[in-house]
Amino acid sequence: MSTLNTGPAAGGRAAGRTARSVDGDPPPGAPDPAAARAAMVARLERTGTLRPGPVRDALLALPREVLMPQAYVQRSAPGEEPPRWDLLDWSVPRDRPELLGLLYDGAGVPVQHDGEPLLGRTRGSRSGASITSMSTLMDLTASLLDELDLRPGHRVLDVGTGAGVTAAVACQVCGDRGVVTLDRDRHLIDAAATRLADLGFRPETVCGSGEQGLPGREFDRVFVSYAMERVPTALVEQLAPGGRLLAHVTSASPSWPGLAVVERALDGRVGAHLRAVEFAHRAGHGMERIRLSDEFRRRIVTGPGTWTQLSKLAPPADGDRGLWLAADHLLKGLVRDFGAEHLAIGAPGCGSWLRVRPAGRSRWSVTVHGPRDIWKEIQDLAGRWRAAGSPGDYRLVLEPDGGQRAASACGRLSWRLPAPRPPDEGTST
Repeated sequence: MSTLNTGPAAGGRAAGRTARSVDGDPPPGAPDPAAARAAMVARLERTGTLRPGPVRDALLALPREVLMPQAYVQRSAPGEEPPRWDLLDWSVPRDRPELLGLLYDGAGVPVQHDGEPLLGRTRGSRSGASITSMSTLMDLTASLLDELDLRPGHRVLDVGTGAGVTAAVACQVCGDRGVVTLDRDRHLIDAAATRLADLGFRPETVCGSGEQGLPGREFDRVFVSYAMERVPTALVEQLAPGGRLLAHVTSASPSWPGLAVVERALDGRVGAHLRAVEFAHRAGHGMERIRLSDEFRRRIVTGPGTWTQLSKLAPPADGDRGLWLAADHLLKGLVRDFGAEHLAIGAPGCGSWLRVRPAGRSRWSVTVHGPRDIWKEIQDLAGRWRAAGSPGDYRLVLEPDGGQRAASACGRLSWRLPAPRPPDEGTST
């Protein structure tokens, strides 16, 4: 078990108190953060992502430019090497229009390059290496925080601090005395503590293993803001009666994620399910990821393949997410190219691929290449999925010995999640 370095939980703000305003009245023609926040929240409401309630009110009050006064914008073209970014700075007036759009348009916000400290950085260009921390898509964050069902007085464990958005919302809704935000990256923790304090919030900040949480403590809500291979047993043990935990669970493929929802009843019993979802958080530190290279994508689109046939069998629909979630775990090593016009799936480990295109009424042109017949694998699994009742939600069985298994309600379709890794691996982003 690794040692946790815990910052002081000084001060304290009661639930429902508004984050300290830093807007003022912008001069004519200047970027207006308050208007940008209102537009962002209105868009989330129009799309049904965000409902009226405390999370909506917290996001409307939260000045993201305080939590993320600096952020990166990519200047290089896709595939260009080395990649190039510019670090924008809110304190520089000419940066504000572009940075305001970046913070409030709903996309992910790159906040850290190559593991650097966030405090004391100078604006300007960076090249090479990679972005090592991002604030999550706003649609995803808002919907998950809504589902978390935060209440005043809740004790909240925010695993994977990042830019501090989740911690800020939890402080706003629940009161900061019961909020703990935890990350393995000391630079992220230090920056979040400083910027949350600028908003008037002083949650407890912890630098340590996300998968270990805080042994010996109990929380009413646990929120994991990075994807993992399984639900950490330690986090389940720290869930208080009446508590809820949310965490994305995926394999090495980023294509078909699931959301694990774990709840502890008032009598102490734990129930859990795994729901197929469209989007998920980025993978946690040390988690293996497989991807399709640009060259492999081109091969799938243009290659002749091993064989091509016309089929009356339709490919599974994108909306059959429960099937694709099962494929993520049972047909290992597959990655979908969501940028392709039609269904395109590759297996980078062996070079196999599948391409399916419409070929007239109720006909599809199916091209397969490589040692794996991906088309047959998917169609066979689709038959099993339909026989199991076409589930989109699976029971997540947390076994006494630490094993975890996902299963359809009837039990006809199931798979095991990987065994836990050593405690010094796979911690938060």
